Amino acid sequence: MSQLTTHILDTTLGKPAQGVNIRLEQSSGEKWLAIASGTTNSDGRISDLLPKEKILDAGVYRLIFDTAAYFKSQHIKSFYPSVSIEFEVSDASHYHVPLLLNPFGYSTYRGS
Repeated sequence: MSQLTTHILDTTLGKPAQGVNIRLEQSSGEKWLAIASGTTNSDGRISDLLPKEKILDAGVYRLIFDTAAYFKSQHIKSFYPSVSIEFEVSDASHYHVPLLLNPFGYSTYRGS
């Protein structure tokens, strides 16, 4: 498992959100640098966003979830075309960033 993982639960359906494209970016001054991307599996997870041996430098990162494409594929109108979650990495521990999602809202927390 990589140092950074994520999981999306579609709270309207009560099911994992499969097929959501996610991009990981690192803050670099006033710019954001794309460093990884992936798509959630049938369990709504990406467990290999980074190679197992890759340790993120301390700093600010963000995950950008392409929610518009996910809901469009289900023929559901949604309010947020994407969800961007910024977080800070301070050490080499594991970071799990889950997303609870529905067409008109979302929440997140630091998981384990």
